[in-house]
Amino acid sequence: MTLKPLKGQHHVSAITADAKRNYDFYTKILGMRLVKKTVNQDDTSVYHLFYADERGTPGTDLTFFEIPRAGQTYGGRNAITGTSLRVPSDASLQYWKERFKKHGVDYDDITTDTGRQTLAFRDFEGQRLILVSDENDTGVAAGCPWDKSPVPQEHGIVGLGPVMLTVGNMEAMMKILKDVLGYRESRSYNSLGHETRVFETGEGGTGAEVHVVERSDLPRERPGRGSVHHVAFRVENEEELNKWVELVNQLKIPNSGFVERYYFKSLYFREPNGILFELATDGPGFESDEPFETLGESLALPPYFEDKREEIEAKLKPLETKE
Repeated sequence: MTLKPLKGQHHVSAITADAKRNYDFYTKILGMRLVKKTVNQDDTSVYHLFYADERGTPGTDLTFFEIPRAGQTYGGRNAITGTSLRVPSDASLQYWKERFKKHGVDYDDITTDTGRQTLAFRDFEGQRLILVSDENDTGVAAGCPWDKSPVPQEHGIVGLGPVMLTVGNMEAMMKILKDVLGYRESRSYNSLGHETRVFETGEGGTGAEVHVVERSDLPRERPGRGSVHHVAFRVENEEELNKWVELVNQLKIPNSGFVERYYFKSLYFREPNGILFELATDGPGFESDEPFETLGESLALPPYFEDKREEIEAKLKPLETKE
């Protein structure tokens, strides 16, 4: 069985306790487009919000499940501890530093890791985010910012960058990344006194990297609001995904099997440290049930939930997303 290499990040899904403030932060401050307002398909009583480039190009989606009672996150190991967002240039980071200052966003100084400038910051719930400059990037293509964004297009967020993982067992993580998922180790760098190892797939570059640090000295992370639920990696199509389902079953890795998400098809499994990975297809995409011009303005439900729309809407707190 021949598998094509994974193409990079597909999306990252995180947790918020407040959909309204989340929407305001990611659209009005970060300038991303809400391309889909839907529900968590495993719990339709809560929102699932997708922020991305102008049309939700695979590799640009940062998504949130609203869990209103989510407690505080206690950071630690065996978790996704940083989500990067790509911006076009080093000059963009200077723009963002001033924007964060103006809007009272908590941020750090600009730093350089292996020739790439980055700017770490937190949202209102402490979500750990990093802007990464694509100034010298030659890997996976970026998306295109929405032209109606409050952020100028030349500085707009163009996709997901490297995903940061903190684990207790590096060897176990490497076996999954390299031996199962086909990643290659490209380099390492020192971050806060600890070696961070970089793995890449496909065309490489900011949109196809996973950065892993081993911290067995830390307690396990206790997730809550401001934490990341899972990371998804790009698979070209449904035929390829079925091959991945076959492979993980052959390797006896506990998994979800094929899952229909309507906007894409998925496969979920946990690596040995307990971090949830998803493999997701590039299509069909977010314009399968809404036109490009009005993406994210109304509550979108997959066809298999449409007959329960009234019941689902009754449980949701109204969220106005039409500007």
